[in-house]
Amino acid sequence: MQRGVAASACSTTECTTAPLPPQAQPMAAEAAMDGKKGKRKGGLRTMPFIFANEVAEKLAVVGFSTNMLTYLTQQMHMPLAKAATTLTNFGGTSAMTPLIGAYLADACIGRFWTIAGASVVYQFGMALLTVSAALPQFRPAPCKAAEAAGGGSGACEQALPWQLAVLYVSLFLNAVGAGGYRPCIVAFGADQFDESQTAERARTWGFFNWYYFCNGASQLVAVTAVVYVQDNVGWGWGLGVPAFCMGVSVIAFVGGYPMYRRLDPSGSPFTRLAQVAVAAVRKRRVPKVEDPGRLYENDEMDAPISMYGKLVHTPQLSFFDRAANITDGDLPRTDASSSKQPLNLWRLSTVHRVEELKSVVRMGPIWAAGILVITASSQQHTFSLQQASTMDRRIAPHSSFKIPAGSMTVFTMLAMLVTLFVYDRALVPLARRRTGLDRGISFLHRMGVGFTISVAASLVAGFVERHRREAAAAGGTTDAGTTPLSVYWLVPQYALHGVAEAFNSVGHLEFMYDQAPESMRSTATALFWLSISLGSYVSTLLITIVHRWSAGPDGSNWLPDNINRGKLDYFYWVVTLLQVMNLVYYLICARQYTYKPVQHHEEEEGEDKSMVELQQKV
Repeated sequence: MQRGVAASACSTTECTTAPLPPQAQPMAAEAAMDGKKGKRKGGLRTMPFIFANEVAEKLAVVGFSTNMLTYLTQQMHMPLAKAATTLTNFGGTSAMTPLIGAYLADACIGRFWTIAGASVVYQFGMALLTVSAALPQFRPAPCKAAEAAGGGSGACEQALPWQLAVLYVSLFLNAVGAGGYRPCIVAFGADQFDESQTAERARTWGFFNWYYFCNGASQLVAVTAVVYVQDNVGWGWGLGVPAFCMGVSVIAFVGGYPMYRRLDPSGSPFTRLAQVAVAAVRKRRVPKVEDPGRLYENDEMDAPISMYGKLVHTPQLSFFDRAANITDGDLPRTDASSSKQPLNLWRLSTVHRVEELKSVVRMGPIWAAGILVITASSQQHTFSLQQASTMDRRIAPHSSFKIPAGSMTVFTMLAMLVTLFVYDRALVPLARRRTGLDRGISFLHRMGVGFTISVAASLVAGFVERHRREAAAAGGTTDAGTTPLSVYWLVPQYALHGVAEAFNSVGHLEFMYDQAPESMRSTATALFWLSISLGSYVSTLLITIVHRWSAGPDGSNWLPDNINRGKLDYFYWVVTLLQVMNLVYYLICARQYTYKPVQHHEEEEGEDKSMVELQQKV
């Protein structure tokens, strides 16, 4: 790939000395040290608190959301369409609130207080939902009771407006809580490793692997144990367990307060980006400066947003350099006869701020490439689930126990967990010997591997579906909507999606955190979650288009209710073709990508030195 510049270990880079803003050095030291006892904050000792919080939170959230459709239809007596719409609206709101939470963390109150406050809000929402599930007054009477009261055969009492209001308030509180928690916890965990030290910075990449491992392990427990409690013990306990786990997560997180590195917010990043864009447009007719050294820099002003390194000039996207081009009237007067005026950042920006905008613009194409991978993997919860429901789901040939169709995602999670463990323990050390990179391979290579495996997963799914449909025809069960084929035929596609997620999602998360400007890392993590949401919406749009496009004059189409009469394999291969095109697009973007240039401040053997790191191996 093309040579770029980035923040990476000195063992893999060519380093040249350069001065670092002195104002940034005390701020970084203050964030890293305990003022009372002089003990260094952050590091590996904070990980048990953060991981315990993540495990408990995921147990709560996934245990709450996995079976919620069943709760709304069976306990609240909602029609299926209304229940699905309610959860869709909840999901859409949850997808947008992380942008608000990220803004609060980056611009106003910092990541720790955003996470703590959002977790408390989440706790209130889950407690309210648990109370409504445990106390019969908050739910309509069971259908049998309605029938005994004269409601007629099959009559079910509808939920009263105030009962629905309690439900909607609890869902809204959960969406708000998710908005503050999701974009901040990953960035806050990575903040615990001091980027001013090479050894600490190298540990960040291991953190992303183990964060995602804990995430997947807790989801695995939630979709098995918690769902079992909901179905077989009761909804009071089934929602009470996740609510209790949420409470544990809050306590675990707050318990580590004295040891955390807590970085102060540095003002609105969106305002800074807008200021650069406006200043560049204003000076669009100003001649371009050939010497980058003549562009405006102000280390004192940029110190709060460059604690661990200042961004230096890159030649790409040179139009925005005009924002740092000094023209008459840009600089405030400093003569003794007039009072000093503040710098108008809507007319003149520093090189660091210009490079912040350039970094965000360069990240856009790579970020967008991850959306279609989510579109492909989301089929596990729709058509793959429908495939499983038609197949022989006995756990063994002579067993009466059947694997629930919805539990097939367990194979995805297991494959992801195994891949993450093998990647961290075996693949990274092997790759490190060849590449010299502390993290084994770059996040762009890691995403590329995930994209490729995702293509294979969709391709395999098409062939398995064709075999499943042929087995149904051979067994004479086409019209019955079933097939004698074992459900284990679906394991390869589920497992491949899990392996792809281990490479792509973690690589995507690493990319968003590392390449985002230092002051926008919560926002970058929110964009990662937004890409997941957009991938689901694209899946819905694609299904709608295929359903209409494939409709025949007799009412047939590729995706009928009885998939034995459809062409689901064709749909999978359409997804495969789109992914191949997306992979080509991604490879082009990755090859042309320029890593953000960071001038790091290093502390080695008691001596301070500054360096601009040029990444040779990407």
